[in-house]
Order: sequence, then structure tokens, then C-alpha cells
Amino acid sequence: MATNGDGAEKSVMVLSVKPQLVFAASTASDAINFYKAAFGAEELKRDMHPKRKADQEFPVILSAHLKLGSTVFLVSDHSDDDSIVAPPVKGVVSGCVFCLETDDVDGLVAKAVKAGGVVVDDGGEVTKEGMADCCGGKVGKITDPYGYVWVICSVGATGDVEVKKVEGGDVEA
Repeated sequence: MATNGDGAEKSVMVLSVKPQLVFAASTASDAINFYKAAFGAEELKRDMHPKRKADQEFPVILSAHLKLGSTVFLVSDHSDDDSIVAPPVKGVVSGCVFCLETDDVDGLVAKAVKAGGVVVDDGGEVTKEGMADCCGGKVGKITDPYGYVWVICSVGATGDVEVKKVEGGDVEA
């Protein structure tokens, strides 16, 4: 908790989380096109690096805001002056998995594959029932052309887990 000037504690809340996907320089535009084609993402805004534009170097996307359902995420090119983050190494798991809920798992998996995604083969099935990782219903997994993993699951399946607050602020299922 933060404190007010009078020493009283005030509540501080996170209002939203916007994941930022970082790509090797000049590939963010291709990634944006993939997310539009594969998942129906809507591009809300795009900010370009002004220095790169002026120097006639390859264009660098500082951030593009994409909307999937009610969630907004950012897509950016990695640039030499960006010391905080680096793009994932192709062929290596990024350490980040995105779960998408849909009422047509097979249809969205097929759309993602058509756009260039690759099905993560879990025993030869494109989609499975009752997987325990994040969903309780039908699930399909794809890896996008940039190394990010997308778990596509039935609507409402992720909300079936009962969560309760335990001592110390930790959450227990």
C-alpha cells in the first residue's frame, strides 16, 4: 500500500495489463498482419520511430495497439536503442503463452494455420477435450511464425476454476 501525505494508507490498483510482443527489427508489421488474418485482431493505433523514418532506414514500429476481444496488446519492433527487451529467438519458446477463448476452437485453429501458424502437435490431434493446463474444454495450440504460443480454448472453460484468497495475499485454486 502507498501512503497519502498524512501517513494514511491508500489503495493502489492496476487498471489493466497490456502485454507487449517484441519482434526482430522490421518484422512487427508482418506480425500485425498475421494477427489480423489469424485471429481477427483490430489495429487501433500505430506509432513509428521518428528517427528511423527521417534517416530513411527501415521503418521501426515503436508500438502498434491491437485489440482481440476486449483485450489490447502491443506489438513492437526491437531497435538498437531499446535496451529493456529483446525479441524471442526463433525456434525457442518465448516464455509467454497467450490463451484465447472462442466458441469455435477448430475454426480459429484452422484460420491461424491458414495465416501461417503451426499446430503444436500434442499426440496428433489439432484440438483436444479436457486439457488441464489452462482450459477445461476443447483446446488447440499453435505457434505463430515469430515463436509465440497461442492456446485456443472453448469460451468459459478458463473461468471454471474456483479461486480463493489465502493468508499473505497468495491465491490458491
